[in-house]
Amino acid sequence: MEMRIETAAMDALMVRLFDTIDESNMAWVIGADQALRNAFGSALIDLVPSYTTLLVHYDCQQLNHAEALTLINQALSGLKPVDTQAGELHDIPVWYDESVGPELPLVAKRAGLSVDELIRQHCNHDYCVFALGFAPGYGFMGLVDESLATPRLKTPRRKVAAGSVGIADRQTAIYPLLSPGGWNILGRTNVPLFEHAKRGEPLFRPGDKVRFRAISREEFEADGGDTTPMEERP
Repeated sequence: MEMRIETAAMDALMVRLFDTIDESNMAWVIGADQALRNAFGSALIDLVPSYTTLLVHYDCQQLNHAEALTLINQALSGLKPVDTQAGELHDIPVWYDESVGPELPLVAKRAGLSVDELIRQHCNHDYCVFALGFAPGYGFMGLVDESLATPRLKTPRRKVAAGSVGIADRQTAIYPLLSPGGWNILGRTNVPLFEHAKRGEPLFRPGDKVRFRAISREEFEADGGDTTPMEERP
């Protein structure tokens, strides 16, 4: 690992730890996150860990550019990976059905699987939360098995229902609220990601793991899930 520090703004620096995405990166990224928070203290405005980088936004009234660079280099000089088992494992119930997951047949056919086999494959892995972004509570997760990797839709939808579970390339995610989107939608969950984020307590954090669990329509409805088909939404 060869760390690089890049200027992102007059009060922000990008720490690049890796050049490729891998689940093993997160042990180092979370370790760097902890070290930088301790080093910057009250001078830290925000710290955003991601797949291969950390964005450090600091208070330029407390630190100048050179001082921020020095702090980063000192904090990460003896960087070691942390135990990622400390992250929380989230069990996410999903109703997989073509009415709410219109790309189920497409992704299954592309992978050479039946729809049932695709669902089992998608549920057969604990996905690492790499980053939060796009919308409040939206966690970018991976890595999806290579056989399921599917490119984004050529034409994004204007409206994707809250709770929609999708795949794009080797990533998977849940849409926290009604929004545009171009991911391949497989199903829907009733876990209120946006409500958690709105309270300032996002359900997912980088380094957490997510396990999807297939449930029936009856179970989904009993939990208050919205069964309105995707294409019938206003």
